[in-house]
Amino acid sequence: MNEAPAMPEQRRREPAPTRADWRDRSRSLAYRFGPALWLYAVLKLIGFSVFMLLLEAAAEYPRRNPRFGGGAHAWDVLGSWDGWWYTQIAELGYDPKLEVIGAGPWMYEQNSAAFFPLYPGLMRLVSEVTGLGSYGAGMLVSILSSFVAAAGIFAVVDRLAGRRAGVIAAGVWAVFPGSGVEWALYSDSLFVALAAWASYFVLDRNWAAAGFTTFVAGLNRPTSAALIAGLGVAALVALVRRRDGVLGPVGAVLIAPLGLAGYIAWVCWRMGDWSGYFKLQRGAWLHYFDYGAHTLNVLSTNLLGKGSYVFTYPTEDLIGMLLVFSLPILIFLLIRLRPPVFLVVYTLITVVLVLGSAQIFGNVSRYLLPCFPLFLPIAVALKRLSLPSLATVLGVLAAASGWYAGYVIFELGIP
Repeated sequence: MNEAPAMPEQRRREPAPTRADWRDRSRSLAYRFGPALWLYAVLKLIGFSVFMLLLEAAAEYPRRNPRFGGGAHAWDVLGSWDGWWYTQIAELGYDPKLEVIGAGPWMYEQNSAAFFPLYPGLMRLVSEVTGLGSYGAGMLVSILSSFVAAAGIFAVVDRLAGRRAGVIAAGVWAVFPGSGVEWALYSDSLFVALAAWASYFVLDRNWAAAGFTTFVAGLNRPTSAALIAGLGVAALVALVRRRDGVLGPVGAVLIAPLGLAGYIAWVCWRMGDWSGYFKLQRGAWLHYFDYGAHTLNVLSTNLLGKGSYVFTYPTEDLIGMLLVFSLPILIFLLIRLRPPVFLVVYTLITVVLVLGSAQIFGNVSRYLLPCFPLFLPIAVALKRLSLPSLATVLGVLAAASGWYAGYVIFELGIP
């Protein structure tokens, strides 16, 4: 008599997580990220308080144009300049066009198509879900994104240089000269959050998450091109070493550029000109890649007293020059630490895009915020300090960032 074929053994179902499991996971996350987030919060609050005190002391904002700073309250300045454009997009949407208004450098009328859609889209979503106005929703998105960015920076540096260096790197993110836009209606915090976690996913060899996060970053800022290039290099290294198969790295490379390319293609299509986005950036915003000619002009003007350039802001330009001169040192120290090559590629391309473009030079400190890998050598150096010494250094820098990253950028210049 033939026996019936044995049935395959049924897989045991994993039990649903219990409250105890969730508590354990929460405690684990709090233990891992808590010190970095607390340090970031304390330093930002110090700087932000100094910033607000200086704004209140200035007491000029009710007399200002609310589009470019001011309004009924001093803190309304946080929604000025780019924040005004993001608010218009969140409330009214886009109307891409190329409207000629003259000749010479300023050929086209400015319009919102120069600003990428992810941040204003989140502003609108949060506004509709919470009932907050566009200003409150934008501030909420920026502040929450800044903490996600701090956690991502910590995770990357922790993996490369240890826990103490990771915590300090999150603190450096709080006091960097351009950090004033982290808590304002600007997309910088959101982009750095995406870039930091995309980098961590590459380190973790989680190609699906890395590709998707880079894709989303491409909907936020055009400088995501550097992140796409870094991911491409990491995928190439993985393919050469044959350690992660083919599908993961190749899939990430194919997905990563779709956000950036898709938005630019949509704008050009709506404008009826397949180079329309770049014409808009150049002819309406004087923002284009010029191989560093504008940066060299700024440096020669300030160092030699010869020449001139548009959008001069003495304090911002001075800090920007100091940052430019510090970049070769920081890059050299970063390379000496032998980080993964994709982080070096991402950092170098970001620096080239920043210094190689014609734009408001005083904003260099803001444009360099995505170069968070440069925080690695700073954190490695600072972790040798004792706790009192470290607290003194970061505390003083936090107060200074309130003056510069807040007051100088928003009051004396253009963020």
